[in-house]
Amino acid sequence: MADVFEGYERQYCEISASLARKCTAASALQGEKLKQKASEIKSGIDGAEALIKKMDLEARNQQPSVRAGLLAKLREYKSDLNNLKGTLKRVTTGNAQQGLREELLESGMAETLGVSADQKSRLLRITEKQNKTTDRIRDSHRTMLETEDLGVSLLQDLHQQRERLIHAHGTLDNVDDNIGKSRRIMGAMVRRMDRNKWIIGFIIALLVLVILVILYFKFVH
Repeated sequence: MADVFEGYERQYCEISASLARKCTAASALQGEKLKQKASEIKSGIDGAEALIKKMDLEARNQQPSVRAGLLAKLREYKSDLNNLKGTLKRVTTGNAQQGLREELLESGMAETLGVSADQKSRLLRITEKQNKTTDRIRDSHRTMLETEDLGVSLLQDLHQQRERLIHAHGTLDNVDDNIGKSRRIMGAMVRRMDRNKWIIGFIIALLVLVILVILYFKFVH
């Protein structure tokens, strides 16, 4: 089962490296070429997400000692994929805005963007706050996923421990039954030995009596 996870892991690493190169190439594109490259990258990200889901399923089917390490790797790959998504978003949004500004300047419509320095500063601050908020949300989501993974792992461990306890309890019941049977057998043997003692004693007494009778008749007559 771990071999299957490693196969998915190799495929993901190859896809991730390819997507990173494509994002770098896309940062220099604009217009229709950027849209085509972005669509290609989005398709690759979807494929990477599918691989991560498969890896997650394989990791959860492993033994607890192996599963913890695989889930830690999986969290790194999820974080890497989120970074790729963010890079794609920044590339497409930033390049689109740059292309729009250049088109406006070329068409003589730069005056319609007449924004004062103060307004630009406020817009930058707002954008920075939005980015920070987005980062906090992403971090909270990642923490929630990590907590969920840990909870699932603990529940599975508790379930396995419960099964072991039930098995041990069943074994103890079998031992108690065997001890009870042994006691009954020993009791029967003791009773049989007592009965045999009485029988042997009776036979000995009878033999002594016969010998005495024989001696009596022999010496008297």
